[in-house]
Amino acid sequence: MPIYEYVCQSCQASFELLVRGSEEPTCPQCHSTQLEKQFSVPAAHTAGGQSHDLPVCNPGGSCGLPQCGGGMCGLE
Repeated sequence: MPIYEYVCQSCQASFELLVRGSEEPTCPQCHSTQLEKQFSVPAAHTAGGQSHDLPVCNPGGSCGLPQCGGGMCGLE
């Protein structure tokens, strides 16, 4: 059961919802069904429950990822 992020087109509320099966999501504030699904950042599970940093590019990198600008990438 995925959790999605939405913005309500009626009241502009921003929220997350757990969507089950064919359930139609509604705004928790105004109960509108006119919602726009947002892009969200994925969560990563780490083994053993320990927190580890995920590999990301350092500012000014050049690997071609949107996070990188011109210069040396921290992943290369």
